[in-house]
Amino acid sequence: MKVFLILGAVNAFLAVALGAFGAHGLEGKVTEKYLKVWETGVTYHMYHALGLIFIAFLVDKWPNSSIVSFSGWLMVVGIILFSGSLYVLSTSGIKVLGAITPLGGLAFLAAWVLIIIAAVKNV
Repeated sequence: MKVFLILGAVNAFLAVALGAFGAHGLEGKVTEKYLKVWETGVTYHMYHALGLIFIAFLVDKWPNSSIVSFSGWLMVVGIILFSGSLYVLSTSGIKVLGAITPLGGLAFLAAWVLIIIAAVKNV
């Protein structure tokens, strides 16, 4: 439980900090298009930081469910690949990084599916 609670809180902190940076530090330095890309990264970063906190409680509730733990690690990978690629794309303009973003999205989707499976098995 502890590791996902810490990862969730750290990532929520980072999402808030990166959101503020995008709103104040990037304004006028990147195009409106890339500012929206940055905002998308921040939004999904925060959703999945909260998801990690949720997973921390599920791990505590269902301690024998390795599926839930795997879901948490998939969310971490998703944050890195999805949000991370959008942050780098926004600030660098390197469009090939957009090819990485869907891999992060797939990790997010898989994480949520695993939570559904764990709920069906444990409820």
